[in-house]
Amino acid sequence: MSAQGIGLAGFVALLALIALRAPIGLALMIVGGGGLTLIHGWDTMLFVVSQAPVSALSNYTLSTLPMFLFMGVLAVRIGMADAMFTAANTFVGHRPGGLSMASILSCAGFGAVCGTSVATVSTMARIAVPPMLKLGYNSRLAGGSVAAGATLGILIPPSLPLIVYAIITETSIGRLFAAGFLPGLIATLFYMATVWVWLRFRPDYAPLGTRVSWRGRVASLRNIWGIAALFTLVMGGIFVGFFTPTEGAAIGAAGAMLVGVISRRLSMRVFREAIAETVQLSTMILFIVIGISFYEYFLQASRIPNAIVDFVTWMDLSPTGLILLLLAFFVLMGCVLDSIAILFIFTPVVFPLVQQAGFDPVWFGIIMVMVVEFGLLTPPIGMNVFLLSRVTPQISIIDAFAGVMPFVVADILRIALFIVFPGLVLFLPNLLFN
Repeated sequence: MSAQGIGLAGFVALLALIALRAPIGLALMIVGGGGLTLIHGWDTMLFVVSQAPVSALSNYTLSTLPMFLFMGVLAVRIGMADAMFTAANTFVGHRPGGLSMASILSCAGFGAVCGTSVATVSTMARIAVPPMLKLGYNSRLAGGSVAAGATLGILIPPSLPLIVYAIITETSIGRLFAAGFLPGLIATLFYMATVWVWLRFRPDYAPLGTRVSWRGRVASLRNIWGIAALFTLVMGGIFVGFFTPTEGAAIGAAGAMLVGVISRRLSMRVFREAIAETVQLSTMILFIVIGISFYEYFLQASRIPNAIVDFVTWMDLSPTGLILLLLAFFVLMGCVLDSIAILFIFTPVVFPLVQQAGFDPVWFGIIMVMVVEFGLLTPPIGMNVFLLSRVTPQISIIDAFAGVMPFVVADILRIALFIVFPGLVLFLPNLLFN
């Protein structure tokens, strides 16, 4: 069998292992090591085994992962999400669909310090869905707004998928964080507009809430000082150049502990649990990073990326056609793989195409992460939808999937906007870092 044939067989084997629930890192190592052995023999494979882990883990950017993860885990455990939802509800809760809009706003605000969609949906589902159902909201609207709103956590910095993309492509984390800010804000507005349009057709889905006085609204802002301070300190410091993303991650982790101490919600038990969860998540991701280093060696040996570049060149696609082809592929993969797996497995394959076509790697990273969001909402995996249904059993899985479909339409329109107007993505990083 040719090297490219082994490469294709390895790709199929990788998907099969992941479908069988094998850990992603282990699956990458098995396929990468086995493929290298078939192509170049044992000596090459053993050389890669001795070099790949050290080379993969010596990336300085990796040091941001555990610290940003710790900041997000601690934010969940000291109750920042509750305060964010309460504050958002006082401002928009009295409007049609106000609680759904408040859920979206609180997901965006909480995502600004959490950085992961899974933590956001599991936390906000417990906080926001019961009040909506109690007030008489339709379960589709209640579940859809939380499941979709939680995807904002992987776009608004600090974002775990953006860090993963930066590590794989060696793109500036600071520029990626800056590029994600405006699209995250626009995504929040699109989701809120989706609720408004939905209720124009189905006003019975959401009764009006109680109006809160301006004094009460201002008072609610006192409880979100921790989120505001952390985001301003970390992202503001990175954007204006006071410190690097790695230093910002350390400051964010220390700041989260300080907020917990001041608010008297950080006990030794909470601290130990946060450390344990951070170690578990960090170890899992670093194991995947080692696995992807094996897989990259295998890809280079099989010359699959070169073959893909040659094939796309032969197709003579326009830049727009290439982007649409890649996005359609990512949407398809999102139906069978989770978002982190897509980033780790396919970024090394498609990034040479992106470079050859002359696309800005920062712009493409934001577009790729937004498309990866689809996999969090669409069947058969729909991680956010399944988590929502598990946390809030009052909402069936069918209603939950039906509830996110209007937001998926909003996502398609939003991605089209950023493809037509790439300056919306690149304006802030160009302003701050050039």
